[in-house]
Amino acid sequence: MTHSALTQLKNLTTIVADSSDLTAIEKFRPLDATTNPSLITAAANQPENMALIEAAYLQAQQEGLQHDALIERTIDILTVKFGAEILKLVEGRVSTEVDAALSYDTEATISKAKELLALYAQYGVDQNRILIKIASTWEGIQAAKVLEAEGIHCNLTLLFGLHQAQACADANVTLISPFVGRILDWYKKAENVDSYPIEKDPGVLSVKQIYHYYKQHGIRTEIMGASFRSVDQVLGLAGCDLLTVSPNLLDALAQDQRTVEAQLSADHTHPHTEHPISPLTETGFKAQLEKDLMSFQLLQGGIDGFIKAREQLSQLLRQAFGESQEIKA
Repeated sequence: MTHSALTQLKNLTTIVADSSDLTAIEKFRPLDATTNPSLITAAANQPENMALIEAAYLQAQQEGLQHDALIERTIDILTVKFGAEILKLVEGRVSTEVDAALSYDTEATISKAKELLALYAQYGVDQNRILIKIASTWEGIQAAKVLEAEGIHCNLTLLFGLHQAQACADANVTLISPFVGRILDWYKKAENVDSYPIEKDPGVLSVKQIYHYYKQHGIRTEIMGASFRSVDQVLGLAGCDLLTVSPNLLDALAQDQRTVEAQLSADHTHPHTEHPISPLTETGFKAQLEKDLMSFQLLQGGIDGFIKAREQLSQLLRQAFGESQEIKA
């Protein structure tokens, strides 16, 4: 009997659902799930989730909040409610994102992470089942360092370069999410090409570079490839610690009958005998980021995109509940 590519892949890699679609998560039953503002906004647009939205709004109202504060709190509560519902369907963890507008504010990120965990605690969710998702800015990584030291697990997202991965390792973060598809998109546009063979796919190669670096240096931070554009990209990273995959690609993998072989294996990575690399300083990190145009542009573009998705959700909630936008002086 031939097993599907998805079944074979699950034997090599932990598969995570990149979705807030509860129906899709129930169908594929992944170990973990990841969410982001775009996915939460998409889920909030589905009529079957209206009860969750109304419950979130009511809870925020009961806290005595009004106008902008009411809407912002409703978004946080709704985000956690989706997470709590997802955790009823998966055995492992869910990633829940801190407001991307806080990406350059370490203290505000720490504070928001603790607010989200306090909400999860209200729903009886153990904090070990939550990964706090933070953009891989210097300030975000430093927030994660503080949170991890307090036993709060973090997923550093919008990661596009080795310098970001090194800083995350220095901070002892639980997990990183390098973005495969967005790197590919950037190079296709920059080099004016339609496609790359999978062995030269810049997004796949970026994750492989990070994987080998981590394994060579005995870094325990988990690597979860994210933002895939094709089944070939997913299979090109078979053997990675985790891969977070959208429902449409999970469907395609379930239909695919090809033989899947590991492309990454810690067994084939030789440890370095050299002294450990010195931790990155803020100056060194920012200099490397500015020098790497792709990472620099994609990090800021990703943050802007998540801020926009949250604003769209804010607008949707205002329309649903007749909340007027406060006029800012």
